[in-house]
Amino acid sequence: MSSTIDWVSIKKYEDILFLFKEGISKIEINRPWCHNAFRVETVNEMIDAINICSNRNDIDLLIITGSGEKSFCSGGDQKTRSMGGYLGKDGVPRLNILEFYKKIREIPKPVIAMVNGYAVGGGHVLHVVCDLTIASDNAIFSQAGPKIGSFDGGFGCSYLARHIGQKKTREMWFLCKEYTAKEALEMGLINKVVEKKELENKTIEWCKIIQKRSPMALRMIKRSLNAELDGQHGLMQLAGDATLMFYLMEESQEGKNAFLEKRSPNFKKYPKFL
Repeated sequence: MSSTIDWVSIKKYEDILFLFKEGISKIEINRPWCHNAFRVETVNEMIDAINICSNRNDIDLLIITGSGEKSFCSGGDQKTRSMGGYLGKDGVPRLNILEFYKKIREIPKPVIAMVNGYAVGGGHVLHVVCDLTIASDNAIFSQAGPKIGSFDGGFGCSYLARHIGQKKTREMWFLCKEYTAKEALEMGLINKVVEKKELENKTIEWCKIIQKRSPMALRMIKRSLNAELDGQHGLMQLAGDATLMFYLMEESQEGKNAFLEKRSPNFKKYPKFL
């Protein structure tokens, strides 16, 4: 996909581009010859990249997209599919894309899907699990599993239904129809549609707005919104961030300092909020 941004490479990979500019990172699936279908190695690289995003304080948020102007991502590369999953170079069948979906949910930073063309199958689920989706006016959205003997019973069903409702989700999966960007916007599947030539500029514009917001507030909002669907795991992450916030408070520091100084803590000086 053509870019007006002077991106800098963070790390070299075989299947993806991992780029950075002014606090914004971008993972770009770089397999346009197969509509940016992912193989095991592609997903492993994306997992490595998103882990780097999680651990770098100079990265505020992440964009996920695909190379070229025809496809965001067409899901799993069927040429590498075998009994039990997709075969990596080691010959072991895996469904490691599920791990990447979880990483998108878990990273305490906003993730924006920048959809440039077809988002199909596992590529459609990929944009669904992102926090926001901005699409070009030529984007096409579709679930393809039942056409190729596959399905996604996780986020591809439950979270999709939270976006567009049970009836529309069943329609998407049962019929495997294609939907335009305009239709996707109308059903609440995406957040914004722009002209193809303006896709990256608009996405960067949204990123810059988000960068002005409180990172802790954004973190807690994402955790809170995820907690209901993610069960005990989601509650654990929300509680973990609540603990982080408490550790930043003077009241928490009093308990630690008292322990280290071998004295009784004085918690009575801190207010009890109603």
